[in-house]
Amino acid sequence: MTAIDVGHEVTIWMVDDIPARMFFGGQRWIVTDSPTRLRDSIWSAAERGRGLYGWRFQGTNDSGDAFVFDVFRGDASWHVHRTYD
Repeated sequence: MTAIDVGHEVTIWMVDDIPARMFFGGQRWIVTDSPTRLRDSIWSAAERGRGLYGWRFQGTNDSGDAFVFDVFRGDASWHVHRTYD
């Protein structure tokens, strides 16, 4: 398992409220599995009256490299919390 630096801009496109593709680390990623919703996780924010939520999914880039991404929705944008190879 390898951790990757996550200090990159993230844009996620959703289809029926489920991640379908993403731009991260200067690359386009296509979601190539069935995403799993992450709820009531480490990102819970009780002081805001609601929990933040995220997704875990496999993304594959144009070169065929595949990683599993944990992403979460903050107040204004998406964030990649962790990646796995």
